[in-house]
Amino acid sequence: MGNGLLQGYYLVYCAEYPAEWYTDIRFSLGVFLFILGMGINIHSDYILRQLRKPGEIIYRIPQGGLFTYVSGANFLGEIIEWIGYALATWSLPALAFAFFSLCFLGLRAFHHHRFYLKMFEDYPKSRKALIPVIF
Repeated sequence: MGNGLLQGYYLVYCAEYPAEWYTDIRFSLGVFLFILGMGINIHSDYILRQLRKPGEIIYRIPQGGLFTYVSGANFLGEIIEWIGYALATWSLPALAFAFFSLCFLGLRAFHHHRFYLKMFEDYPKSRKALIPVIF
């Protein structure tokens, strides 16, 4: 709730965008990244929701989408969303929240990755925690 209030306050009372802002590369790339991240996030959440049938309590390895490459595909999608939003708004509050999201969700992805490696002997060893091929 606090983040929403801060972002909203900034956009309503502080931000001033000239008409040409909407054709600026920062805005266009930011909107593209936001939509890309949202798509990744929605698809990854769909995959996670399909892992269990109602009433089941077992763990399964997520497969498909960006889960092929990373353990925290849903977290990666949300981080990309917030980076896109920060770029599109070119604001300090959005940049701060994008950085916070990267730190917080990156740590969650790391812990999920570590859990999967301990829980499943057949967990893909090439899969990274958050960033394909890198981390």
